Amino acid sequence: MAKQEIEVAGAKRQIKITPFEHRTKYHETDYHGVIHTSNYINWIEDARMNLMEQMGLSFKQMLEMEISSPIISHSIEYRSSVKFDETVVIDTKLISYDGHEMEVAYRIYDKATGEDRAIARTSHCFVNKSGAPISMKRAYPELDTKFFEFK
Repeated sequence: MAKQEIEVAGAKRQIKITPFEHRTKYHETDYHGVIHTSNYINWIEDARMNLMEQMGLSFKQMLEMEISSPIISHSIEYRSSVKFDETVVIDTKLISYDGHEMEVAYRIYDKATGEDRAIARTSHCFVNKSGAPISMKRAYPELDTKFFEFK
């Protein structure tokens, strides 16, 4: 289980992040019975939403506040094939945040064997309803604090 340390009022405490799990579906496979690589981006998006919920900031809450965090860039390094009816676990970690952008790292591995299937990274910016970039620190200081506590 992934752990991230945060500092609260000068004292460190452990926050346990429950990794995201996904059981692969038949419709995700290609002609050879292997999960098509296009599905991984959906899995890491789900894992990122799961991480944010555990941080106390749900994706739905952000949308209600008219904040979005579109992907600026992503990279995925595939290490071994995933097949139908396997369960993958996705560990997520917020690796950088500056109020304007954030970067998240992912480790995708087989639940049964622990074998690495892929590693990935995504970079995101924050925008308002009209798509203009925003500073979370200036526009939403209470949310900015949540990110800094978790980084």
